[in-house]
Amino acid sequence: MTTDTNAPAASVSNTGAKGAPNSPSEPQLSPKSARATSDPKQSATLPSASATGAPATLAGAADIAPTSGLTSDEARRRLAEFGPNAMPDTGTHPLRMAIEKFWAPVPWMLEAAILLELVLSKYVESGIIAFLLVFNAALGLFQENRAQATLAALKSRLALTASVRRDGAWKTVPATDLVPGDLVKLSLGGVVAADVKLMGGEVLLDQSMLTGESIPIEAGVGLETFAGALVRRGEAEAEVTATGARTKFGRTADLIRTANAVSSQQTAVLRVVRNLAIFNGGVIALLVAYSWHLKMPVAEIIPLVLTAILASIPVALPATFTLASALGARALAKLGVLPTRLSAVDEAASMVVLCSDKTGTLTQNALTITIVRSMAGFDEPHVLALAALASSDGGDDPVDGAIRAAAAVKSVPDAPRLVKFAAFDPAKKMSEATATDAAGSQHRIVKGAFTVVSALAEPSSTAIVLAKELEDKGFRVMAVAAGSAMPMKLAGLIALSDPPRADSASLVSELHGLGVRTVMVTGDAPATAAIVAKEVGLDGAICPPGPIPDTVRPEQFAVFAGVLPEDKYKLVKAFQKGGHTVGMCGDGANDAPALRQAQMGIAVSTATDVAKSAAGMVLTEPGLAGIVAAVKEGRITFQRILSYTLNSITKKTVQALFLAIGLVMTGHAILTPLLMVVIMITGDFLGMSLTTDNVQPSPAPNAWRIGNLTIAGVVMGLGELVFCVAIFAFGAYWLGLAIGALQTLAFVVIVFGNQATTYANRERRHLWSSRPSIWLLVSSVADLLIASTLAVGGIAVTPLPLWVVACTLAAAVVFATLLDLVKVPVFRHLGIT
Repeated sequence: MTTDTNAPAASVSNTGAKGAPNSPSEPQLSPKSARATSDPKQSATLPSASATGAPATLAGAADIAPTSGLTSDEARRRLAEFGPNAMPDTGTHPLRMAIEKFWAPVPWMLEAAILLELVLSKYVESGIIAFLLVFNAALGLFQENRAQATLAALKSRLALTASVRRDGAWKTVPATDLVPGDLVKLSLGGVVAADVKLMGGEVLLDQSMLTGESIPIEAGVGLETFAGALVRRGEAEAEVTATGARTKFGRTADLIRTANAVSSQQTAVLRVVRNLAIFNGGVIALLVAYSWHLKMPVAEIIPLVLTAILASIPVALPATFTLASALGARALAKLGVLPTRLSAVDEAASMVVLCSDKTGTLTQNALTITIVRSMAGFDEPHVLALAALASSDGGDDPVDGAIRAAAAVKSVPDAPRLVKFAAFDPAKKMSEATATDAAGSQHRIVKGAFTVVSALAEPSSTAIVLAKELEDKGFRVMAVAAGSAMPMKLAGLIALSDPPRADSASLVSELHGLGVRTVMVTGDAPATAAIVAKEVGLDGAICPPGPIPDTVRPEQFAVFAGVLPEDKYKLVKAFQKGGHTVGMCGDGANDAPALRQAQMGIAVSTATDVAKSAAGMVLTEPGLAGIVAAVKEGRITFQRILSYTLNSITKKTVQALFLAIGLVMTGHAILTPLLMVVIMITGDFLGMSLTTDNVQPSPAPNAWRIGNLTIAGVVMGLGELVFCVAIFAFGAYWLGLAIGALQTLAFVVIVFGNQATTYANRERRHLWSSRPSIWLLVSSVADLLIASTLAVGGIAVTPLPLWVVACTLAAAVVFATLLDLVKVPVFRHLGIT
């Protein structure tokens, strides 16, 4: 029996468990959105596995007899109508991805230069430029298309086969063949293959791969669950309500495909290239017009135009963005933060609002006993001892584990001896034990939700008031009763909570100091969220329950409580609509669209594989420490990229204008295409060493102010232009150098001038305020040595006297100092920090 190649595998990933919920039960998808003031397994209200907006049952499906299922003919008809139960493959072909890397402004300029070189039969130069083109494309492909990895992770979590009733008999069919209205069997260890509604039986469903939480959901007749859930206990029959793209998973996948926050890096590169293209395009047009006016031969005009085009291309700009981000990612990996998209490193520098999860990020993700209220005739140690007897030993229940741990600390010598233990019963909503005391009398002990246990005990108005008071404060409340006859005696109440992490308050404060506003986004009830928010220093209003407004602003609220995973996506979009760079924490598959939409999607340490592949960064440790580290490292990366971008604008402004002035002064092209290719290699690519420079992270979120950056680059460029023209005029009019020697001098003065502006641009304060990195110094020495060796040795150029080269270098040092004095007030005025 064959299956569709798009059919996902049956594995389910559960990379971690989060704390149990603790707000009133709601009929939603998961414990996050089905919070209860008591244990969800021991609550008086059974949590539902359905979610708002779940697809309606197929019209007419209810008319199919649940005992017989569909006929094969009807199944084939519906399969033709609804399509296979698989998500469509929308992956981009690798060849198309590669081709797209050659279809952008910078590649266009390089490709034009290659064509002109070939026209002039300059095969070596064209080969060098082609290598630079391929180098840029290869680096770009390195970080391409993370959304496809997310979809692949989604597919790998669905069932491969399903047990379905067709023609009155149970059959095993490929999961892709399921159709709405099918009757399927959910069995122990199986994966739910489509969105279904339970028609009979009871099952315990693990939806951790959807929600990121491992607390199972008790599901009975009439409740809905979704494709990808794992059956942990029991058996049931269910009717398929949605398949393929119409399932919860399908809608999540569709959101992931459409979710896209435009990278600020992409925007910056495009705007820089656009500005340079407009400016230098005008200069090149004037060059051509003036050359035509001088009646220069076409054979001289074409190399001049080619040289001007090469002078205008910021060839290494995209590659530098990638390299700087890669180095930042490597530094973050050492701190336990794993970037999955390199652009996320730079986005961390621009983040102004962080939407933080509560459980496991701000809190310890571990239930602890917070308060014990004993009733008359009992004390706290005995209440805990009784509760421990009615708790499973060694199980996965977080409530039972917390009670046993607390009881072990406050042990009592006369604790009853356990005779029999009955595990939690979903129907009774409680667990119980039989124990004997020191006198040999037998007692029954029950533990569970207050409403259930109090019904078995003597009425107590005091207990009712205490329970309501604790529940209103957001605690999960357990009641314990004991006795040998009915009614039993209420022993006490146990309040549990997930306390804040010890470092949460200080890290929230540190983020605030860095200019990042933290808001809590949780599925918990407002009361619970408010308590944690106050303890960690999140002061502000709580967003009222209900749909999130499209115009909501981060500064309006400190807490967004009762938020469904689907609403996180809307919240991110709303914040972005206000012009904010947003960071979003998440852990479940249904968080994936929000993680993908956010400029900085952050998968917490317990996140599912789907959430991790959708996020831009994955934390390997709980808490906010990794996010703080990402912000700081991101700002270091941003400063390095900013330095290189500023340098590119400066250089490309100078080179085109210098060509034009040189043409006016001499009537000839003062640089050849070969010399410009050498400048590109030594200047642009050795200049990538700025990605390792020692920089100071900015104290506030960064932003790409391309307009101000362009003005600053032009000012610096005009300063370098004055230097280059002065040295060139000295060679032309004072030394009387021939055109060949002047071309060499123009080459040398551009290289030396570029180095001078590099050291002025790298530091926002005076250039001596910080020490350059060793790699920057090495690349500078290499650049100077290459240019000097070619000039003095006459390699591929007309030689220059050594003293001319040495004097030019000395003049460049003086120029750098003078330019630095102009730079500081200019940068301060333009906000270049």
